[in-house]
Amino acid sequence: MVRTRFAPSPTGYLHIGGARTALFSWAYARRHGGKFILRIEDTDLERSTAQSTQAILDGMAWLGLDYDEGPFYQMQRLARYHEVADQLLRTGKAYYCYCSKEELDAMREQQRAAGLKPRYDGRWRDSKEKPPSGVKPVVRLKNPLDGVAAFNDLVKGEIIVANSELDDLVLLRADGVPTYNFGVVIDDLDMNITHVIRGDDHVNNTPRQINILKALGAPLPHYGHVPMILGADGERLSKRHGAVSVMQYQEDGYLPEALVNYLARLGWSHGDEEVFSREQLVEWFDLSAINRSPARFNPEKLQWLNQQYLKGADDKRLAGLARPFLEADGCDVQAGPDLPRVISLLKERVITIAELADAAVYFFRPLDPSEELKTQHFTAEIKPAILALREKLAQVDWDSHAIHDAIKAAAVTHGLKLPKVAMPLRVMVTGESQTPAINAVLELLGREETLKRMDCRLADFPA
Repeated sequence: MVRTRFAPSPTGYLHIGGARTALFSWAYARRHGGKFILRIEDTDLERSTAQSTQAILDGMAWLGLDYDEGPFYQMQRLARYHEVADQLLRTGKAYYCYCSKEELDAMREQQRAAGLKPRYDGRWRDSKEKPPSGVKPVVRLKNPLDGVAAFNDLVKGEIIVANSELDDLVLLRADGVPTYNFGVVIDDLDMNITHVIRGDDHVNNTPRQINILKALGAPLPHYGHVPMILGADGERLSKRHGAVSVMQYQEDGYLPEALVNYLARLGWSHGDEEVFSREQLVEWFDLSAINRSPARFNPEKLQWLNQQYLKGADDKRLAGLARPFLEADGCDVQAGPDLPRVISLLKERVITIAELADAAVYFFRPLDPSEELKTQHFTAEIKPAILALREKLAQVDWDSHAIHDAIKAAAVTHGLKLPKVAMPLRVMVTGESQTPAINAVLELLGREETLKRMDCRLADFPA
């Protein structure tokens, strides 16, 4: 059975690159009827926090990346890492190293001065020296001195690294905490991970991890390294390119299915399909279709996708998402028109939930038009038509057709074109110059609120 995993370090939020890696691992497991495991790699004691762990869990939940097992925490598995380290020591595949930090720094400085690659020189590998008293050693792997570490990367193809290029890496630090490479290997082995799908910043770690597995006589998983995500300028994705935290997109009013769709298309494609469901992603996903070159993050493309999903989303669901934005903007949603109907009228005109809520504010509290709009539209020429329209609107059946007819009649009666009446009316009632058809807006707003707002603004017209 296929078993994949996502193994973030809880040292910050769930970022876009991590979310894409999780998505690819999730989709591969789902595609093959396998299991997707979540593991929290919390051995960086200085930087790991409970808040970051929660941010990762929240991001996964929002994106709908459900896991079958976990979350597992490395710091709860220390006894297991010690057990394996002891096994390697007993079988002569690992050894204690007593080098101090100062010794290691001096060693590397000498190597740099000699034009050599800085690396551990193996001085404790087969040493017969008596260990210095009071020094807590690290445990190092006896890396093979010859041969190669080779694997067929499911994205990049065959990768071969000479063992002579690798030094004896630390497995356990002096404080007993495993290094990244050691913890990862033991976890993947114990959790029966068959496919390791991760960012290509880990390519250089893979030969080291393979050598640990070989020292244990363990089977190797399949590896697939996904190219990184760059900004539109070709530089590594960072905050200056826009939001890089997954939950920032929720706060900005993006739909999770739009972000999932967009992340799936970042470096992977299925023909010319741009918009596709989660189910289609699972049906189509294959590692062989992942590009070998870095993907470029395009905020405009994400916005376009979000707009497509907004148009097709359920109005009640969108109303629930927009309500907190409106309430934060001082709107009493209960006192206004039916929010799902407002959403239905506005959703094709916006890109995000935040914009949707912003566009809906005037339905729930009056907005003051700018002085420029007042000067432009509240004129003595128009005032008689507006007064006549106000009387007409007090009597007509309250639906969009009757409201439209009333506006049209007022324009005709006063020898004006329809926009000459509709635009001042729009500004009086909404405070805005850009809205959906004003008759549709007024129908939702209601007769009483419409007349009240018109009466408030009549004083802004010249006498």
